[in-house]
Order: sequence, then C-alpha cells, then structure tokens
Amino acid sequence: MSALLIALAAKKGYKFKLPTRQGFKELLHCSDNKIIMNIRNIAIIAHVDHGKTTLVDQLLRQSGTFRDNEVTAERMMDSMDQERERGITIEAKNAAYHWKDTKVNIVDTPGHADFGGEVERILTMVDGCLLLVDASEGPLPQTRFVLNKALQHGIKVIVVINKIDRPDSRVTEVENEIFDLFIDLGADEGQMNYETIYAIARNGLATTQRPVDHKDALSFKGTLEPLFDAITRIVPPPRVEPEKPLALMVSNLSHSDFLGRICVGRVQQGSIKVGQPIAILGKDGKRTTARVQELMTYQGMKQIKAEVMYAGDIAAIAGVEAVDIGDTLAAIDNMTPLKRIEVDPPAVNMGFLVNSSPMAGREGKVLLSRELMERLNKEARRNPAIRVEPTNSPDEFLVSGRGELQLAVIVEAIRREGFEVAVGKPKAVLTKIDGVVCEPIEKTYVDVPEEHFGVVNEMLHLRKGRMLNMINKGSGRVNLEFEIPSRGLIGIRSHFLTATRGTGILNTIFHGYEPFKGDISERQNGAMVADRTGDTVPYGLFHLEPRGTLFIGAGVEVYEGMVIGENARDTDLWVNAIKTKKLTNMRASGTDEATTLSTPRLMTLEKSLEWIRDDEIVEVTPKNVRIRKRKLKNPT
Repeated sequence: MSALLIALAAKKGYKFKLPTRQGFKELLHCSDNKIIMNIRNIAIIAHVDHGKTTLVDQLLRQSGTFRDNEVTAERMMDSMDQERERGITIEAKNAAYHWKDTKVNIVDTPGHADFGGEVERILTMVDGCLLLVDASEGPLPQTRFVLNKALQHGIKVIVVINKIDRPDSRVTEVENEIFDLFIDLGADEGQMNYETIYAIARNGLATTQRPVDHKDALSFKGTLEPLFDAITRIVPPPRVEPEKPLALMVSNLSHSDFLGRICVGRVQQGSIKVGQPIAILGKDGKRTTARVQELMTYQGMKQIKAEVMYAGDIAAIAGVEAVDIGDTLAAIDNMTPLKRIEVDPPAVNMGFLVNSSPMAGREGKVLLSRELMERLNKEARRNPAIRVEPTNSPDEFLVSGRGELQLAVIVEAIRREGFEVAVGKPKAVLTKIDGVVCEPIEKTYVDVPEEHFGVVNEMLHLRKGRMLNMINKGSGRVNLEFEIPSRGLIGIRSHFLTATRGTGILNTIFHGYEPFKGDISERQNGAMVADRTGDTVPYGLFHLEPRGTLFIGAGVEVYEGMVIGENARDTDLWVNAIKTKKLTNMRASGTDEATTLSTPRLMTLEKSLEWIRDDEIVEVTPKNVRIRKRKLKNPT
C-alpha cells in the first residue's frame, strides 16, 4: 500500500518526507486534486500543576513517537529554563503523534492566568481539548477561564480527571463541580454531553471506569489507550475549507539561528508549499509579500521538513520575517484576512528603564534605549497580550501585561540573555469608560485553614476586596471568593503565604472593569539606604541590625542610593554600611564583642518587585538583583 501511495503521489508531482516509523499511514485518501490526511488538533488546558505536561509526555511515549532505547527528559514540553525552574508552563508548544491511522497535533498550554493570552491564541488552531482537572483540587479559576474560552470557540471538550490515586481524591464531588461549571458558563446541550476519562498521568494510565476511592484507583492496570481512542473518536476533524485559496492564521512565533523567524499556524484554507509566493495580511489593511523558504510539520516535538501541507494541519513556516501574531498568510490573489486573535486587555504595567546605576555595565551589557525598545517590541510581537508604549523619558518604556509574573518572566529572560535592565513598581492599568476612571478587577479564590480566615479576610478587605461567597464544608478549610482590584493583588502573595504559614492557596482571574476604588495603603516600612560607596563590613552591618532587616551580608559592594534593607519604621533611613571600627594604640581591657550577623533576607526578582515603592527601582543584571532609589543622592 505504501509503495502504491508513493508512486501515485510522485505521478501527481508531490514530494513527501514523512516519519519512517509511521510510513504513510496518515495518507488515507487520494483524489485527482489533493491527498487528504486524517488529522485531529487538540489542546490540553488546565490549572497550574494539574499534570498537563506530564500527560503530554506519556502520550508521546505510548504512541511510539520515540525509539525504544531513546533517552527522553521528564516534562519534555517544558523546554525553557524558567519553565523547569518554576515548574509551570509559560509558552504554548506544539507536538504531534500518530495513533493507528490518525495524526494528532497536540498543544500544551500554560495554566497560569498571567499567560492567558497564550491560551486564547492557541485555541484558534484546535478543534478539541482535554480539560484536565485534579481529582482533589477540582476545577480552579484557570480551569474556568480556559473552559469558558473553549466553549466560546465551539471546541469539543473531553474531561480528564487526573491524579485519581491521591489519598485525598474526591472524584464524585469533582465530577459534580465540573458539571456545575459547565452550567455556570452557559454550555449548550451538545457541550454538556461530554465524556469523562479518569487518569493517573504520572503512571501513564487512563480508564473509563470511575474509581471508588484512591485505593481502588491504585489497583487499576493499563495504558492510555482509552484516552487515545477517545481523542480520535470524539474530537472532530479540522473545520477547514480545502477548496478555497490559501489562508493561514499565524498563532505562534519562534526563532531559529539558521532559518530566522518561524511562524506557526493551522492551514485553514487551501494548501501551502515550499517556494510559494504568499501575501501577509496584517493590521489595518497592511499588505506585504514573501516567499516560503522552508515548510515543516511536527513529529513528536521535532519539526521535520515537508514539501506541501494541506488544510487542517499545523504548519511551521520559515522565510516570512515581517509577520506578527494574528496576521493572515494568504495566496497572492486572496485579499480576505481571517478574523484576528483577540485577547483580554492587560491589567498591570511596569516601567522598563535603561540601567544607569554606578555599577552599570560591570556584569552584563547595558541595553541602550534603542536596543531596549527593540527587545521589548520583539516580545510584544511574539505575545499579543503584551503592549509596549513610550513614556515622557527617552530611557523608559511602559510594558503592560496580564500580571506581575508575566512581566517578571520577561525581565528574567532579558537578564539570561546577558543584558542589564532596570524596572519600576508594577501598577494597575487604568482606563476611562463613559468618562469614569475604571480599574481592572480580579476574581480571587482563596482556600485557607479555618484558623487563618480572620487574618486573610482582613488582608483582602484592606486592599479594597469585597467578599462574594464563603463555603465551609466541615473539612477544616474555608473557601472564599472575592472581587478585588488588580493593584490590590500586587505584592500580596508573599504576605498571604506568611499569614497562612504556607498552607493557603490563592488564585486569581480577570473579571472586568469597575470604577476606581480609592487609594490602597502601600508598604508600611521605610527603606535602609546606603549613603556612600564601598564594601560592607561586619562591624557596620552589626550596628544596623537593630534598625530593621538587612537584605545583604558583609563583603558586598554598595553605592550611594542603593537599598540595603527594610527600616523598622515607616521612614527611609540613610546609613553607613561600610563603617569600620576605629583603631587605637590602646589595648582593650576586655575582648571585643562578637560580630555575628543574622542571615539577610534574600530578595529575589519577584520579591523585589512586590516590595518597592514608586520612588524605587530594581536593577537586574545577569548576576545580581539590587534595589535602589530613583534619585541616588541623599536628599538631606
């Protein structure tokens, strides 16, 4: 059969480079006009840490994508260093596997609300999704967010309840919560008729049998075959129009040192082939042309070359440089763009500045204002949820995003590229609606032990939060639902974890805009600021410890205006951290007091962004994170 297909394809002038393990299983039909592939496009969507990436690993392994002796890493889809370190998915990534006679393109999407823009644009490429829910935690805020987007796109949903072997699993209750969630989101009759699969992704096991309890789940044996079959049976083929001229929506961008910019998207109409001239239909009617240099499809997590690809498949295209996410790649004679991707508006912004501290350039390359603007615009082109705007200062740019974490990831990426940058305090994005100043509001869901309810309730109310619901199921924990301004959540996570002794869970999701709620009190304590340049010494720091909490230890170079600690009072305190003991020619009558310093508070990038005030900025280099005053000189 394979030889016949090869001969027929060659006769028609087609050239294919397909996976040797699968041969030509995916070539199911050949007509006079085209070869149609049996394809399914799915996304995996869930809240943070519910097992998305682990499930993708097992799908790729059990589908025979890798050789039996091939060495593969854990969480293969988490390819970025930050993803592996933080334990979350930041960027949506594509992979593909073959199951029987079907090719399945699969996308692993982020689970954190700050990266919701990734989810929204990826859903334009798929026809079905696996809604992954933890058997203990149940549907959480991001589950609601991504499910709502999937239902709006008319995507077929398969519910997968994962981690059924957890000792605290409550499968029946979680099923009821998922059903209620579908009803709350206004799912129609067809969407309510979803199928449920029970899984232990870590063990590569899926079943249609509901476990009685976690002990029953531990007795289950098998593979992911029920899930493989459900995907090919339930998810519909791509809804495309192969008879029309080429049209492809650019949903993702990447970069190769050899091929340059690579744009990824699903072929919605017609076909695309190597060497084909194409039109790029951008914003506001902008139209340019290019030529396809390389065309690639996915095999596992790898991109392999192809000569031609048809409507329904997900393609990676090189040679198209001047393209942004949301643009349409079309045939030269096709002037009708596809509907552009729309994402929720940004809720938080932060100033990015050229690093101008006295230590600038020592640990990395300082980005000039022009270079910093280019680097930020590159990020905005790759992610439609990011916006970059100029400010009154030529050395500062305002970057807006969905949340603090998303902006912190950008800063961390810049420092890992060997550059230095300075950033200001995150602030909420305000807008005017019917002449009224409004601010973004977040739905906040809190799960805390009963003994911490009072302190958490007070903390959120002080930040202009309003309680909507409280549920106490008698398990010793309380579930709270709040509406709170986005700016009220800036810097709250570390205080929340401290107040609940690490036992609380706080999740947020964008809700909408409401009139400005008034001022929210900032950090109560002032800063300890170095008043001169030099290296810190134990003697000087020892006498500063009673004044507050230090951020640095001995032997650290400081400069005037650099913040070295938190003052115990509400005012800033300028101090001498390099003070040494005066030497005399008189012998001391007794021994000197022991200069033993307490362990300084480690200020990471996220903690620093939470801590600073408007008159302070964070200096970020490849080696260090420092906090400093905007004006370095002592005002007194």
